Amino acid sequence: MVPMPRLLAILLASALFAQEPYSIPAADAPELAHRGAYKAGVRTLELVNPGQPDILRFDKETKKAPLHDRKLPVEIWYPAVIADGQREHTVYTSPMPRSWPGVPPSFQFPGKALRDAPPAAGGPFPLVIVSHGYPGSRTFLTYLTENLASKGYVVAAIDHTDSVFGATREFASTLLNRSKDQWFAIEEIGRLARQPGHFLNGLVDASRAAITGYSMGGYGALASAGAGYSSKSAVASLVPGGYLEELLAGNAGFTGRNRAALKAIVAIAPWGAQPPINSWDPEGLAAIRIPALFIAGDQDDVSGFEQGTRKAFEGAVNSDRYLLVYENARHNTGGNPAPPEARSSFAALAFFDEPVWRKDRIAAINQHFITAFLDLHLKGDVAKRAYLEVPERTNGLKWNASPGQPDSGGFSSGADSGGNRYWKGFQRRWAVGLQMLRGTPAQ
Repeated sequence: MVPMPRLLAILLASALFAQEPYSIPAADAPELAHRGAYKAGVRTLELVNPGQPDILRFDKETKKAPLHDRKLPVEIWYPAVIADGQREHTVYTSPMPRSWPGVPPSFQFPGKALRDAPPAAGGPFPLVIVSHGYPGSRTFLTYLTENLASKGYVVAAIDHTDSVFGATREFASTLLNRSKDQWFAIEEIGRLARQPGHFLNGLVDASRAAITGYSMGGYGALASAGAGYSSKSAVASLVPGGYLEELLAGNAGFTGRNRAALKAIVAIAPWGAQPPINSWDPEGLAAIRIPALFIAGDQDDVSGFEQGTRKAFEGAVNSDRYLLVYENARHNTGGNPAPPEARSSFAALAFFDEPVWRKDRIAAINQHFITAFLDLHLKGDVAKRAYLEVPERTNGLKWNASPGQPDSGGFSSGADSGGNRYWKGFQRRWAVGLQMLRGTPAQ
């Protein structure tokens, strides 16, 4: 008889082997969602940002915060070489976001990447920083991180200290540090890439960088792109001692940093524009001058939509920008699908999933559009613009077909023989429930 602990381990390993990695989209995924030509490697680094104010130890008498070295674990995915006989496979372990009755405190899920694999030739590759929400983790968007690595990107996902699953602390730390963490990661990875012998040397080009942020990661991405916070906002009042001063609208912010390195941002359900937070005023949002892709559900009840993400999109008047809208979706448009361990608890499942949309469908659509957007702005692939320049709404679009003709699964070229426009790269009948809004820079 097999001992019970060993039997449970065998059953868990079998379940992980059977579960498809989130970065592999299903057959109904749009064209650009599918993985690219590269194999993916993954490594873990710890970046240390020295001499940062520890805002959670702010002294009300001296009105100062002590300095400390801010540690940031980072998971890095990259194009890799995988030898014959090796599997492009790994297993990630993550704490649960919260404690729920009947739900284990942590879970594992499979990935399609090989730990510590040698980097592939063909670089240097553009850099994509991935920034999770509050709470979140560096493995919360593996559907995207692994997928982009297979398409010729180096992807660095940050564990934002004080915002991580199982280790969250007071919100002031997240408000102050989110954008600063993102910029430090760009700079530090660029520094490491210049070190002879480091695995990033020759692999990554940090002068061609983008930030993809979900929720609080999106809050940081907007600031990193130049959107200074309003001095009248709730954010400014929640960070004591004036430590947010450099990031306020009209101030220099990130003095000395190479802003030219940041070429684009992707803000998924970005938190902070909604009342009563009102993080940005028109002056702040107008300071965004790089391309931006916003993604949101029009029923988002955390970041808001009309007075949240859409307000930020419309306010970024100097950005070449897009807003992808999931109709009837709420806030969970950014992270991985729910692990099986969460499915016994409504509260746990509600943290990960959406009430209307399949989460794997959202992941695939995100993969498709983020690929098009980053290829356009980090690689200069102008052909990808056609995947973004689509009719505003999918509902009501037609793709001519003979009566009774079965669906082949083929992808739309953007127009059919009858002159109907359809969303390029989507399959017939499957472009529904979506909107794409467009904003061009003010003249």
